[in-house]
Amino acid sequence: MPRIAVKTRFSSSFLPIRLRQAATLFALASTSTTAPFASSFNVLAATSFSQQHTSVFGVLRRTSSSLSKGSTMSLSSTTTEEEETMESKVADDLMTPASKLDALRAKMKEIDLDVYIVPSDDPHLSEYVPDAYMRRKFLSGFGGSAGTAVVTQSSALLWTDSRYWNEANLQLDGSLWTLMKQGQPDVPSIVKYLGEEAVKQYKTNDGDKKTLRVGIDPFVHSASFAKEFSDAVKEAAKTEFDDESLVIGKLDTSNANLIDPIWGESRPQVPFNPFRVHPLEYAGISLAEKVEKVRDQMKEKKATMAVFGALDDVAYLFNVRSMGDVDTCPVGIAYATITNDQIILYCDSRKVQSPETKEHLAEVTIKGYDEIVDVIKEHANIEGNKVWIDTSRSNLALASVIPEKALVDSQNAITPMKARKNSAELEGMRKAHVVDGAAMAKFMAWLEEEVAVQGKRVSEVEIDEVLTSCRAEQPGFLECSFPTIAGVGSNAAIIHYRAKPGELMKYLDTSEGILIDSGGQYEYGTTDVTRTWHFGEATHEFKETYTRVLKGNIGVDSMIFPENTPGFVLDVMARKSLWEAGKDYGHGTGHGVGAALNVHEGPFSISPRFANKEGLKQGMVVSNEPGFYEDGSFGIRIENLLEMQYVDPEHDKSTNSEEKTTDKKFLKFAKLTMIPIQKNLIVTSLMSTKELDWLDAYHEDVFAKVSPLLKENSAAMKWLKKSCEKIDRTS
Repeated sequence: MPRIAVKTRFSSSFLPIRLRQAATLFALASTSTTAPFASSFNVLAATSFSQQHTSVFGVLRRTSSSLSKGSTMSLSSTTTEEEETMESKVADDLMTPASKLDALRAKMKEIDLDVYIVPSDDPHLSEYVPDAYMRRKFLSGFGGSAGTAVVTQSSALLWTDSRYWNEANLQLDGSLWTLMKQGQPDVPSIVKYLGEEAVKQYKTNDGDKKTLRVGIDPFVHSASFAKEFSDAVKEAAKTEFDDESLVIGKLDTSNANLIDPIWGESRPQVPFNPFRVHPLEYAGISLAEKVEKVRDQMKEKKATMAVFGALDDVAYLFNVRSMGDVDTCPVGIAYATITNDQIILYCDSRKVQSPETKEHLAEVTIKGYDEIVDVIKEHANIEGNKVWIDTSRSNLALASVIPEKALVDSQNAITPMKARKNSAELEGMRKAHVVDGAAMAKFMAWLEEEVAVQGKRVSEVEIDEVLTSCRAEQPGFLECSFPTIAGVGSNAAIIHYRAKPGELMKYLDTSEGILIDSGGQYEYGTTDVTRTWHFGEATHEFKETYTRVLKGNIGVDSMIFPENTPGFVLDVMARKSLWEAGKDYGHGTGHGVGAALNVHEGPFSISPRFANKEGLKQGMVVSNEPGFYEDGSFGIRIENLLEMQYVDPEHDKSTNSEEKTTDKKFLKFAKLTMIPIQKNLIVTSLMSTKELDWLDAYHEDVFAKVSPLLKENSAAMKWLKKSCEKIDRTS
């Protein structure tokens, strides 16, 4: 599935009380010169909480007096998921897009804010999050997983990347919202826009109110965003007024989240589902070994504490997984810290309940989810202590309590460890893709029979449901790895399209093609695959474009390159054939994939973004997914997951690190995805002999690995055998 940026949502009013206290303390203390992520951003002092605020974390009510007494949170789970969904929908129906903006602007006016920012992030800066955290969607109506809303008294703007432009155009009320097409030459970044607005306000306002006041929730913005904002307003002041020290813009975190009171009681509950142990046979490295590796790197950094805020980092570190906290991602809501003598997991107590999990975490101290800010602050303020935190992957509220002299800001130890899979993880990924190939063969045998043979029209929703059921039959299947994208015809041009009953939903027949991007979470691995199919007579333009997309896929797949080569070096091979026809695509070519973890994983990528210089290494798993999208007509994408292996370039054979005798090591890709590519859509005259050989060899490999799993399913076996036959090179 294409990825450009990883973003999502969390609400600080859903946070336990002590975290909300910390947010207030953070704002109050932010004038101190000891906290680098407070003082340098001119964060305004906090105002008092309202006398009573009602929110939903179960059912939570708190008063200003209870906050001062440090009271605990009251939880109740009295409604079903279906009832909550219905209540939320009713609330959305009662509030119009205009009334939501009016309510927000009224609150902004009350507290003298000029701008309020509503991102797609949660306190863990996740990509996919529960419905309870989708505040930007509630406010704007835009449902894409990446995007940021910026609201002033006179305008409402939505920034999102090219994957979501079509979707945003369809979902936003154009009379209220302006779509800012992120990455376009004439579209400023959010911080640049804020700098420009600060200049305008400073120039035009008389009296005391000259500084642009920008409201944010520190729990859902990264510390790096605060730095970017500070740099942007300084640059604007220097450019316009020749005075970098002139304060023309300030961040205000004192009022935390303004959307929560507008959403109110209809907000869904935040889930807390139990952790389960991820077995060592799949994890490959024990919790104790991982902690030892982290502590070794802490010594190198001269750090006395390491902080982990990303949910997949926590799940990987502790060898635990969870289902239900975050849809399609096997992670649980938690933080972690490691010191020289203590390992702490911060989570709701309901997450550590089973005897197996308790035994697995016997050497781990379990603290409440809301205690992390206090623990970090206390540790960071002890003389000589240093706290290692990756501010690009941690929220501002955590980073702000660390004095500058105690801050170690760099990529954490888990991120690169997680990206480079060990032998057990790679074996699990290979197994998952073979099993997934069997599920896809069963599904495609059904779909082709329905559409091509019986001439039926099948809805996108039914296609999604049947594909999921085919995966669910496979051993070890847990859930989809992301919401399935099944787009017929023009819907295939909506890169992250999600089929739902309604006016947008289409039916597949022989007149149009379909793009299906889907994947599975298995106990032992994660899959992500895209194929484009057509069961009728496709146009020449469709076939030629399909062939060029395939050539791009083969171009990347066939590369041999030095280890530590950054991904942008490979990206051109995916686009070369499309460029020759004057075509291109707006998303990246490849993203990392977790091992029984998140389907999108960093820190590396294959994309045109030169800023990502993370080197590619043996053991990494990456997607390879060039595509092309003709708005209003069709979309094509072909995606395989690839494993990076050492190779002897002279003989083009796999090797291992011990066999290498030269200083420079080389890598090649080994295909993980085991699903045929539709041959009758290929214009063979555009393909080289080497590319056709690649296709035949791939199909031979697919059949050899997947067919043993289909012995009891004659229809799927028949489909697989036909799909894996050698291509007719005369067509």
